[in-house]
Amino acid sequence: MSDGNFNRSMLPSNSFQSGLRAGQARMQQFALEALELALQQHPEFLSEPAAAEQLQATFRKLLQQRL
Repeated sequence: MSDGNFNRSMLPSNSFQSGLRAGQARMQQFALEALELALQQHPEFLSEPAAAEQLQATFRKLLQQRL
């Protein structure tokens, strides 16, 4: 009787994890592209005191548009 331990190499291949990693990588790419667009559209954010908050808001908006 099996105790729940088995050899995973005997299982059929599952591409779910590979697809999940590919999707995460693509979403990271979208995020980087959105941040780059935000910095290009609003270069003044880097010199203002409240720059981080404004940049985050713009970044979130651009990410939502890409999704």
